Amino acid sequence: MAKLGPPPDSLPRAIEARGVRHNTLRDLDVDVPLWRTVAVVGVSGSGKTSLAMGTLYAEGLHRFLEGLSTYSRRRLTQAQRPDADRIDHLPPALALRQRPPVPGPRSTVGTMSQVLNVLRLTMSRLGTHVCPNGHDVPPSIATQAMEITCPVCGARFEAPGAETFAFNSIGACPRCDGLGTVYEVDPATLVPDPGQTIAGGAVRPWNVGGRRLSMYAAGELGVRLDVPYGKLSKKEKDLVLYGEPVKQPVTVSGRDGRPVRLNVTYDNAVTAAEKSADSKYLNSHTCPVCHGSRLRPEALRSRLAGRDLAQISALDLDHLAAFTHELPPLMPPELDRLTTGLTGELTGAIGPLLDLGLGYLGLDRAGATLSTGERQRIELTSTVRTSTTGMLYVLDEPSVGLHPSNVEGLRRTIAALAGNGNSVVIVEHDLDVIRTADWIIEMGPGAGRAGGTIVAEGTPAQIQRDRRSVIGPFLAGRPAVSRAPLGPARSAIELKVGRLYNLRDVAATFPINRLTALAGPSGAGKTALVLDSLVPAARARLAGTPLPPHVTSVDLGTLRQVVEIDATPIGLNARSTPATYSGAFDAVRAHFAAASGRTPAHFSFNTREGQCPTCRGLGTIDLDVQYLPDITVDCPQCHGARFNDETLAVRVDDLTIADVLTMTVREALDRYTAIPAIARPLRPIADVGLDYLRLGEPTPALSGGESQRLRIAARLRSTQRDVLYVLDEPSTGLHPVDIATLVKVLDRLLSDGATVVVIDHDLDLLAAADHVIDMGPTGGPDGGRIVAQGTPAEIATSPDSVTGPYLASHLPPS
Repeated sequence: MAKLGPPPDSLPRAIEARGVRHNTLRDLDVDVPLWRTVAVVGVSGSGKTSLAMGTLYAEGLHRFLEGLSTYSRRRLTQAQRPDADRIDHLPPALALRQRPPVPGPRSTVGTMSQVLNVLRLTMSRLGTHVCPNGHDVPPSIATQAMEITCPVCGARFEAPGAETFAFNSIGACPRCDGLGTVYEVDPATLVPDPGQTIAGGAVRPWNVGGRRLSMYAAGELGVRLDVPYGKLSKKEKDLVLYGEPVKQPVTVSGRDGRPVRLNVTYDNAVTAAEKSADSKYLNSHTCPVCHGSRLRPEALRSRLAGRDLAQISALDLDHLAAFTHELPPLMPPELDRLTTGLTGELTGAIGPLLDLGLGYLGLDRAGATLSTGERQRIELTSTVRTSTTGMLYVLDEPSVGLHPSNVEGLRRTIAALAGNGNSVVIVEHDLDVIRTADWIIEMGPGAGRAGGTIVAEGTPAQIQRDRRSVIGPFLAGRPAVSRAPLGPARSAIELKVGRLYNLRDVAATFPINRLTALAGPSGAGKTALVLDSLVPAARARLAGTPLPPHVTSVDLGTLRQVVEIDATPIGLNARSTPATYSGAFDAVRAHFAAASGRTPAHFSFNTREGQCPTCRGLGTIDLDVQYLPDITVDCPQCHGARFNDETLAVRVDDLTIADVLTMTVREALDRYTAIPAIARPLRPIADVGLDYLRLGEPTPALSGGESQRLRIAARLRSTQRDVLYVLDEPSTGLHPVDIATLVKVLDRLLSDGATVVVIDHDLDLLAAADHVIDMGPTGGPDGGRIVAQGTPAEIATSPDSVTGPYLASHLPPS
């Protein structure tokens, strides 16, 4: 076959987007190179996500789905199409979001990564199975048939397939239905106060809605409802807890007070608790049949190299890779091609996970226990395994939760996507990842209204030299933060943990009134030490309740409060805004009410007196277009203002209440400086670098970093002395400029007497800490230890530190 020449010059070289008007993007024209890795960078709120996710991904996904039938498209959730004049040469798109959803109880590392699928197939083809008479049948050509004949007794049985070993289908344990855990009602929780009567609410599951009918049915069946539960006979108590589900007529009062006769199916207290699915009534424990393996006993009789599937799934990925390499010599020569193919598939599925530093995870690890970064990296490796070509992949902060030692593996994974002939667009802040991109598009120059334009674009080398670029100096090596660690603290929090996950007899010290940063690879035990041990132990000690069983001791010194600040979205819908969250909107409404003679309720978009009757105060209306994505349009009556005409007719200081909500925090501070009730709650928002937020923009749409800082701002209005703040990955989504702002905010907390503990990987933030606890040396069983602790400079020179070599380059010269 003749060799093909290079692709014709007529092939498009870039996605051409013209006149993009999505969120903060203002008639943006941009060319995004195709078949390359493109990093979209910029300060928080500059429009990165609006370009990458809201425009390129949303439109690319829509075009991808256009190839499906309308029947299929009606069952898929689609993002709203961006407002743009045109977008040409856009490939079909897939995205990996910054915060993948938490998996359900049936998800494990094995199912999420597809490794378990290959392993199940390998077990069915290369495993030693057991005949009905208990004889081992080793793998051979004969065992590859639909039916297997035992070479010992001649018994014939159906060859197990891959589904035989699936706990989500026919391989599921019949006792726990493949969950590995059994949930049973704890009778002690059903009647917490035996001194109460049933009529007085003693049986908790019967106190909700229609379940009260079972209480009346119990009375008809002979249970005394007006006697304290503890004084009922054994027969009565048994009927309450375990009575049969019989049909029983009961008499209740109707709405008009007249008696109404109903036929009720009696639900005893245990059944009522099970139907309520309320976790406060349930005890969970490992399934006594499968012992947590999730598999039926028959599935565990087959063995691969002497191990059943549960034993193999319990191996961490590092050891599973070694186990896979040991398989070929153990298999018969006649199955060499099959063995080579299956072990190659298994190695290929495990390899990308090892590259991203996930070798400490076991296939049987529940998906819900994984961190955000772990879930995102598993999604990324699954994507690479598909070996697609011609796709657009949009990755939102793939470095989230990634230790510097694992960034090289991430770069290789991204390079593999582009090397397969795909286009990769990354929203990223990690400088090492950005430096390896083929092209950089920098949004800005500021955030909110000050962003939405392209500041600079080019190769990493060109961006470093571009005077307009904000990130260029940081790519060239300028440190983001210049902060000298505070001196030794007078006292410290002392924590001792016995056994939890991979923690084994760990003693940690957190200096009071200092910034302590926990570093180390994923799975090293940072979350277990801080979020699962320090926080609950501190709260228990302050509340005077017993410590968690795994915590040996904790000494809090003078601390009086614990505040945990995460990066989850604020509010459930567009009714939550910076103005309402901060409390400033109450003061604004009071100001308008005092000036107009109306009540504050007239200036709320959440009340009938003030809200637009058409959109109910949302300002927008979602149009269901069936198999097309929903279209969100401005309300035709209020035109997005949220309020009714009567409210909008009121002007105070020449502004309507809707005009106030369109102002940024900075603009509102400048206008209402003389009104302390309005300015006071807004000032902390500006202090944490969020003065670009509009008072009326929905808080659920804020980035994780913005949500976290808004929560800190809410705390700045109260005293900080002897308060412990715990922040998990506060650098997520933050540009180096924003990291400097974050450190200033933390410094303000410290100057007011607080103690701050952060879990993070950002080297600039670690370099700014007063005390660093480095955990490791790896994740999983080999982690769980404090390998080094001290000032950043001490960590950088510690021979035992995993983080030290990377941290050294981010410290100011001594």
